[in-house]
Amino acid sequence: MKRLVVSMLAGALSLAAVQAWAADQVTLQLKWLAQGQFAGYFVAKDKGFYEDEGLDVTIKNGGPDIAPEQVIAGGGADVIVTWMAAALSARDKGVNLVNIAQPFAKSGLELICLKDGPVKTEADFKGHTLGVWFFGNEYPFFAWMHKLGLSTEGGPDGVTVLKQSFDVQPLIQKQADCISVMTYNEYWQAIDAGFKPEDLIVFNYTKLGNDLLEDGLYVMQDKLKDPAFQDKMVRFVRASMKGWHYAVEHPDEAAEMVMEHGGQDEHHQQRMVGEVAKLIGDGKLDPELYERTAKALLDQKIITKEPEGAYTTEITDKALK
Repeated sequence: MKRLVVSMLAGALSLAAVQAWAADQVTLQLKWLAQGQFAGYFVAKDKGFYEDEGLDVTIKNGGPDIAPEQVIAGGGADVIVTWMAAALSARDKGVNLVNIAQPFAKSGLELICLKDGPVKTEADFKGHTLGVWFFGNEYPFFAWMHKLGLSTEGGPDGVTVLKQSFDVQPLIQKQADCISVMTYNEYWQAIDAGFKPEDLIVFNYTKLGNDLLEDGLYVMQDKLKDPAFQDKMVRFVRASMKGWHYAVEHPDEAAEMVMEHGGQDEHHQQRMVGEVAKLIGDGKLDPELYERTAKALLDQKIITKEPEGAYTTEITDKALK
């Protein structure tokens, strides 16, 4: 009997080893550190959704010194999460990134100002200091200022741009009159720092019609010529969106998984996943938002020519039937 049990265990282990060996390898590079912003991918990995699709996915966390566009250009990832403005800018410089799916249907970007400060409306921006993140996150802000006809070089007819840290300290320390926040992250950092919602004036990019596409999935164009790679990405997108839908329905459980992958402060992650859930769509790219994003970058000369072939719907068409 013992021999039979040992034989069965050995067989099961061998099968598992073969399955693991046979799984297609995929490396995903995130835009930032492990947090609720990427919950869907952590859920897909921990719930076995990638495994069910025959994939062995490695998720690489990002950070302030990591540009996903550079990572994938250097062969360090198969697919990346980044904002479309950053992806189109990289493409314009020769890194031929292609959007294969768009999990974030809405923007989470906002600018917040103190209600007792000098900025009450967009008309008050002129002559004031506004905090902005860089590393590809600045493009939506510059597009907005361009739309308003405001110079970003400072002076009485423009705004002074503060290269903002990835927190709310510039507002607390009064280094800027307004700062950039995400609905799911830094806004709540401001609340945790002691500000009340009624203390803040919020300029929401989406409500103002200034939203550009944010977290999408991008691959290198030449790789899409390989049918095997295409098939792998179809399975990857299908499993990822399954992970996102699960995270939306089970935010607390998703937050626990984020914590297991390096997330900080479980309460903050729970809140973040709940807010991110409001931005998640079906994974399909909205051509109208793509055109708005591309036009905004062309208008402010961040890209020099109208992009062609910068996205494909073939992957989501197959993955999300």
